[in-house]
Amino acid sequence: APLLLVVLQLAGAASAAALPVVINTWAFRKAAETAWRVLQSGGSELDAVERGCGQCEIDQCDGSVGYGGSPDESGETTLDAMIMDGNSMEVGAVADLRHIKNAIGVARKVIEYTKHTLLVGESASLFAVRMGFPYEDLTTQNSLSEYSKWLNESCQPNYWKNVVPDSSKSCGPYKRPEKVTYKEEQTISQRSVHNHDTIGMVVIGGSGTVASGTSTNGAAHKIPGRVGDSPIAGAGSYADSTAGGAAATGDGDIMMRFLPSYQAVEYMRMGTDPAVACQKVISRIQKYAPKFFGAVICANTTGSYGAACNKIPGFTQFHFMVSSPLLSQPTEQVVDCI
Repeated sequence: APLLLVVLQLAGAASAAALPVVINTWAFRKAAETAWRVLQSGGSELDAVERGCGQCEIDQCDGSVGYGGSPDESGETTLDAMIMDGNSMEVGAVADLRHIKNAIGVARKVIEYTKHTLLVGESASLFAVRMGFPYEDLTTQNSLSEYSKWLNESCQPNYWKNVVPDSSKSCGPYKRPEKVTYKEEQTISQRSVHNHDTIGMVVIGGSGTVASGTSTNGAAHKIPGRVGDSPIAGAGSYADSTAGGAAATGDGDIMMRFLPSYQAVEYMRMGTDPAVACQKVISRIQKYAPKFFGAVICANTTGSYGAACNKIPGFTQFHFMVSSPLLSQPTEQVVDCI
């Protein structure tokens, strides 16, 4: 046994390791405090993730989580969320969820009351109502004014390409041109810290049990029906109690193609330090999309953690929250982007 202890200490050398640990994307302090409080009062890791991300849904964190933010092209706010149990590897997720505020709560019910993993759209809302969630309007004065401002600015920015009329100058309805002439796509990420973000959270309990989750209202002015990385297991987040957990945030359309959370957990399984695992994932995406907006948080089962982000103009540092016995309270931490 003594040998094992030494190995664990070495593995956690890069960041002081202690359990339990809660780590979440961005400086969403109340979410971190809520998750930590749930753990301290005997709640499970899944409870902590659900309540922590749920806190952001209530607080409408940055306008990018929960109701009344990021209206789509028809002015509606729809939600994406997932939760994952690193013991059983079960996932519950909802995408394009309409009229229900507590998206991660519904995702948890998908695990508990169905044999499915992902429910979408209006049908997911019907499931939520069956589960006792209130059906309510997710539109607010704020999202309505954001929508009308966007319409008045010729629907800029939007996510169409190669269509007529020219989507960079005018509103739709768009259609395919008679003859397709593909323009070189702009590689600059239209998304920035201001028009899209997500809460992603990893909780590792005192015994090393891992849970993770995400919640978001997606990219502002997205094409209706668009689903990002957040509700996709391995993309938005991933949890495995034999290795660790990770969560991603940023330009989901690009990041989800690389399953960054799954990849980060696999690096940690091979013994890679969490900070390095996060960096490797970011640099892997950089090869294909050098100007993408995004960040990843990682934590292993010893309680060692780290984060990494892609450096672009206006985004040179990434702020995230950590709660652990080594800190007197949930603490904001910063990492320089690479």
